[in-house]
Amino acid sequence: MIENPNFWGDRKKAEKILKEKKSYDDLLNSHKKSDSEIEELYDIFKLASEENDKQLVKEALEKFVSLKKDLKNLEIKCFLSNENDILDSYLEFHAGAGGTESQDWAQMLRRMYMKWASDRGYNVELISEHKGDEAGIKSSVIKISGEYIYGFLKSESGIHRLVRISPFDSGARRHTSFASVWVYPVISENIDIEVLEKDLRIDTYRSSGAGGQHVNTTDSAVRITHIPTKIVVQCQNERSQHKNKETCVSMLKARLYDHEIQKRKKESDNIESSKSEIGWGHQIRSYVLHPYRMVKDNRTNYENSNPDRVLDGEIDEFLENSLYKINA
Repeated sequence: MIENPNFWGDRKKAEKILKEKKSYDDLLNSHKKSDSEIEELYDIFKLASEENDKQLVKEALEKFVSLKKDLKNLEIKCFLSNENDILDSYLEFHAGAGGTESQDWAQMLRRMYMKWASDRGYNVELISEHKGDEAGIKSSVIKISGEYIYGFLKSESGIHRLVRISPFDSGARRHTSFASVWVYPVISENIDIEVLEKDLRIDTYRSSGAGGQHVNTTDSAVRITHIPTKIVVQCQNERSQHKNKETCVSMLKARLYDHEIQKRKKESDNIESSKSEIGWGHQIRSYVLHPYRMVKDNRTNYENSNPDRVLDGEIDEFLENSLYKINA
């Protein structure tokens, strides 16, 4: 297709094909590199064993562990083959019923994903935030930019449950809190989504988040409601109302695109029902801090006995197990 003389006749299509080719080239080159390293490692290990060179054996084993990790990452990238997997992602957080408890939990969840992203060198941007009355957040949207972000995080949509001794309860009683995470892709400019002005209700309001005196004293924050689907997006991270509206429209297009994908897959009913009721029986993962310590994914049955590390952003094993489950 690239060798076709008319290849650049449609620039958007050409760029999409080149991007697709690059992803295949990267996979093939990584495979060839790993294949070569396996052969080299086998020869080194064989020589070290014959000569009883313990130092060389140790170095070969260390290289083997590193190579095994690289191969696992390559396998996961092969799983991320859907068109949208390579895209950046929006993450939307909502506290469930329970006031301060669930609002604090929603903020803890947001921190977990932001920490995961920043530890891996991805860019994180706060799009909007509705703070809780006493602590935490009632709702928030962040954007994470990097390679294959949506592919890694798409299975994180759902209800997350926390069980702990409440820091807000003077009687130190155990509480169960719920919060939802909703993940959708930041769509490419090559994808054309029609948004009609008559289908929109646009509201402006005063920002309640950080940003200085100007942000907090002008109606720069924007909320857009898409009337046919009842999808609501909002942005308050820019000083300019125009910039916030621009970001809102981009988010709305992403939501509408994702809505259409889910409808085609006949999964939208399940997703919408999980979003509408943030409570018992709908959780995808449980984080228990008391009476025992455990994080368990209810879909893959994967467990981790160190919730502190998980809440500090170490969620790769949960993400990988979800990918294995999807591709099983």
